[in-house]
Amino acid sequence: MNVTLRQLRVFRCVAEGRNFSRAGDQVGLSQPAVSRSISELEAQLGLKLLDRTTREVVLTDAGQSFAARLDRVLDELDQTLQDVAGLASARGGKVRVASSPTLSANLMPDCIAACAVQAPGIQFLLLDRIQQDVLDSVRSGEVDFGVVIEPSEAEDLHCESILADPFMVVTLPGHRLTQKASVNWSALDGQPLVLLDHASGSRRLIDQALERHGAHCDVKQQLGHATTVFRMVEAGIGISVMPGLSLPPEGLARLVVRPLVPNVQRAIMLIRRRNRELSPLAQRVWRMVRETAALSEAPPASSTAKAR
Repeated sequence: MNVTLRQLRVFRCVAEGRNFSRAGDQVGLSQPAVSRSISELEAQLGLKLLDRTTREVVLTDAGQSFAARLDRVLDELDQTLQDVAGLASARGGKVRVASSPTLSANLMPDCIAACAVQAPGIQFLLLDRIQQDVLDSVRSGEVDFGVVIEPSEAEDLHCESILADPFMVVTLPGHRLTQKASVNWSALDGQPLVLLDHASGSRRLIDQALERHGAHCDVKQQLGHATTVFRMVEAGIGISVMPGLSLPPEGLARLVVRPLVPNVQRAIMLIRRRNRELSPLAQRVWRMVRETAALSEAPPASSTAKAR
């Protein structure tokens, strides 16, 4: 296979702008030269990457998959060429990190802010995805590393725990479970629940804890976002079991939170491919995420309606 760097760069420009003329302006080629370059690339790959009409350019499924991985490949190549030429150090460049939604909302902003202060030359690019998509992104090499809830299968991944996040019960004020400072898991038996769905890395751990402590509950709703769960609890549809990091920093003004006992925690982990070392830039961001997480604490439960 004889694929050239120019063909790859031309394809990336066309994929980003969906326009041959603009791509030609970016790479300094005429529109016919751009078209010829794409045709040669498709011939080398044996795949059709683009569907072209007089009015639009559309990526095929193969083209979408190729484009998703190509950015990282070309960025790494550019960084390598600069390093070899002595034009860059490990101070600047892009690092791609994927994380699951509750972590993207409640842990990663502080990590990105810390990176902006400590390493302003690094572009910290966050991909906010459900847990399985984060795992897939790490395994495919689309991102440098991921931040997830402890995965069930990780033989091909290097995992490092950075934070322990306990589970809490969330109810309306006045619920009988709020009468004590903490709630036993077994006391949830028979309660209607509103939970995160199985796309969440936490759901498997919640189900296991409920079963282990003999709490047989009727799950009324299974939802993809923590904010939706809290609104359902406010509406009286059920109570919820949620990880501490899902609670907003400003608290839940109309709900009460209590810690569950015995204490059950989810492990927040950094993950990367087991047999692939991180670049110096990615290693630096990995350390910053770990250090920022170490400064974080799960929000404490309070006896007031503004419990966090």
